[in-house]
Amino acid sequence: MRTEINVAKKALVTGITGQDGAYLAELLLQNGYEVYGLARRSSTSDVNLSRLQWLGIEGQVRIVDGDLMDLSGLVRTLKDVRPEEVYNLGAQSFVKSSWQQPYLTGQVTALGVTNILEALRLEQPEARFYQASSSEMYGLIQEPMQSEQTPFYPRSPYAVAKLYGHWITVNYRESFGLHASSGILFNHESPLRGIEFVTRKVTDAVARIKLGLAKELRLGNIDAKRDWGHSKDYVRAMWLMLQQEVADDYVIATGRTTTVRDMCAIAFQHAGLKMEDHLVIDPELFRPAEVDVLLGNPEKARKTFGWEPKISLEEMIVEMVDADLKRLSK
Repeated sequence: MRTEINVAKKALVTGITGQDGAYLAELLLQNGYEVYGLARRSSTSDVNLSRLQWLGIEGQVRIVDGDLMDLSGLVRTLKDVRPEEVYNLGAQSFVKSSWQQPYLTGQVTALGVTNILEALRLEQPEARFYQASSSEMYGLIQEPMQSEQTPFYPRSPYAVAKLYGHWITVNYRESFGLHASSGILFNHESPLRGIEFVTRKVTDAVARIKLGLAKELRLGNIDAKRDWGHSKDYVRAMWLMLQQEVADDYVIATGRTTTVRDMCAIAFQHAGLKMEDHLVIDPELFRPAEVDVLLGNPEKARKTFGWEPKISLEEMIVEMVDADLKRLSK
C-alpha cells in the first residue's frame, strides 16, 4: 500500500521584517507553508523581528541572511530553500527618504528586483514570483481613477524606482516565461506600519497627546487624498495572485479616497480629542513634488480572483490608535 506524504509548500519573502512581510508570513503560515524570510544583517545590530513578535510568529519563520544587492547570495538562497513562491517586498520604501537617498533607492528598489528575477531565472525558474509595485507610480495622475491601463507619471525617486521594478517584472515574464505578477498596491496601513508613514505618525501622536506625552501633531499637506486600506487585506491579494494559473498585474485598492485631514479627524475623534487644538501645519514637511490624489480601481482583481477589502478605513484607524495607546501605556 502506497502512503502519500504531504509536503508543505515553501515561500521565500524578502522584506519579511516590514509591515507587509509580517502579515504575509502570518497568512502563509495559516495556509500551511514553510516560510523563509530574507533579511540583511549588520555587525552592529541584529535583525529587527519586532513585527513578527507582535504577531506571535517569530519562532515559526526561518530567517535567511541575504541582500537584494547580492545576486550570488540570492542564487545560493534559492538553491538551498527551493521555494515554490517568492514574494519581493524588500525596498527602500519611504518616499521622503528617496529624495535624500536617490541612488540607494534606485539600487535597492529598482535593481534589487532585477537581481532576484535573474536569480530565479538561473536557479528556480518554475517558482512563482510576486513584485510589490506601488500606486506612487501613477504620481501626477492621468485619469481620475487609476487602473492597470492608466499611464504612469512618477513624482519621486522612490516612484521612479518602483516603476523600473514593475516593468522589469513584466519584461522577465514576457522574455523568459516566468510566472511573475505585480500588485500595484495603493496605500495600506496597520498597527505594524512604520512611524515615519503619515497614518502611523498620526495615530502615534494622537495616542501621545491623549496620554499627556505630547501636545501637538505636525504635518505637511493635509489636503492630499489617498486610497487607504489595511495591510491584512492587501497581503491576501498578493497570495491570491500567485494562485492563478496565468501571471498578470493587478491594482489592489479600496476604490475610496480620503484626505489626510479627514483621516486625522477619525483618529482624534476616537481618542476624544479636538483636532484643531493640536494639529500644526509645517511647510517643511511638504514634498518637493506632491502627489495630490490617488484613487485605485480594483475591479480586475475582484473579477479575476474575488478579492475585496474587508476592513474599512475607520476600523483600521481605530485599531491603530488603540494599538499605539497600548504600546505607550506600557
